[in-house]
Amino acid sequence: MTQVDRRDEELVRRAQEGDRGAVDSLLRRHYDTIRAVVHRIVINSHDAEDATQMALIAIARGITSFDGRSSLTTWMYRIATNAAIDEVRRIRRRPLPTDDDVTLNTSMTDSSESTLTQMTVVHALRELPEEFRTALVLRHVADLEYDDIAAIQNVPVGTVRSRLSRAREQMARLLAGTHASGDGGNESHHGNRQTHHSEDSQ
Repeated sequence: MTQVDRRDEELVRRAQEGDRGAVDSLLRRHYDTIRAVVHRIVINSHDAEDATQMALIAIARGITSFDGRSSLTTWMYRIATNAAIDEVRRIRRRPLPTDDDVTLNTSMTDSSESTLTQMTVVHALRELPEEFRTALVLRHVADLEYDDIAAIQNVPVGTVRSRLSRAREQMARLLAGTHASGDGGNESHHGNRQTHHSEDSQ
């Protein structure tokens, strides 16, 4: 077990004994990645902030029920993912915004890249089906293994592999199309409205 894991284990123990300071410490330790995961799934910044707060509240309230059957981070990211997806479903009927705050604590782009490049990635992410985007974010932002993503999305590992493969292919096409047109993302955004294709479970 790593030093970070031991620290989390101690904080969880104290939190489950009613130590509010330990809960706050846990949330601070994992806040950046939780926020980044939620933002990349929800896309719209204002709504993502609301979802992030809901995720943090759910984690704080649920810490006494954490039983260690999964890793703490997997448990936290499952809660964050569910909060993000709930928010996406709430805003699905609303028009998508034209501008996004892309300054996140954790990014799928290199920190040295321009804001324009980050915005291009955000717009491309928006075009992915929800389950593809979520798998991609959990893999590349949360840095989770396939079996952890499968547990969070409640699908077989083979389905996770399929989703990631298709998500990467779609992202490559979208980014190539954006760069070819010289457009930073002014095409019409279908995002969560597009039809989701069935996937083969391997």
